[in-house]
Amino acid sequence: MPPERQASPPLRVEAERQAILPLRLEAVTLRMGRTTLLEDIDFRLTAGPCTVVLGPNGSGKTQLLRICDGLVAPTSGRVVWEGPAAARAAEARALVFQRPVLLRRSAAANIDYALRLRGLPSQERARRIERVLTDTRLADLADRPARRLSIGEQQRLALARAWALEPAVLFLDEPASALDPGSTGALESAIRTIRGEGTKIVMTTHDLAQAQRMADEVLFLDDGRLLEQTAAADFFAEPETAPARKFLRGEIL
Repeated sequence: MPPERQASPPLRVEAERQAILPLRLEAVTLRMGRTTLLEDIDFRLTAGPCTVVLGPNGSGKTQLLRICDGLVAPTSGRVVWEGPAAARAAEARALVFQRPVLLRRSAAANIDYALRLRGLPSQERARRIERVLTDTRLADLADRPARRLSIGEQQRLALARAWALEPAVLFLDEPASALDPGSTGALESAIRTIRGEGTKIVMTTHDLAQAQRMADEVLFLDDGRLLEQTAAADFFAEPETAPARKFLRGEIL
């Protein structure tokens, strides 16, 4: 019998990468033309808690993630990485979009391409690819063209590709918005594993049940303003603001 294959070691976020946190936003405002998308946003994110950004459609959740990730510059205000490794923040964070863009190549090759851009040697690339595909339940689909995967599989592949980079902070924009319950469960399991290995998770969702399962703290946005930053248990038990209470009751804001 062939020898039993040993499991790949888990991916671990280096302490130096983790040290890009905390992240502070100071008086951040974003305008496009005459429209204000975000206004006077102040908060501070630390390592550890899974932060879930909630709010009605159009409240600014996606734009907030883009600003945090550096894809969009605020019209005014500051985005500051306060940790001792802040100079490395650009390479120590990743963002998974609600509709991921995948290359016209296999699932494994999509991940390999991202790792080659970082200059990793082939043996290390292979180790990471095997691990993240296994833990996102995509190992059997490694050689399948990425764009022929189901929506749920594509979303998990995008998560695996970002995870393989071992980011200190991972931003997820509505990662399960188009998924069935089974695919959502697989995705959430992978996110918990990523978090357990040292990555700070910041995610948006419109699914209150998912937010209750995943969140340690909640940022609540309404009409481009941050109304609450609080522990998840407190937010879901007794939110501080009237718009948040209406949101939890399912009323249109």
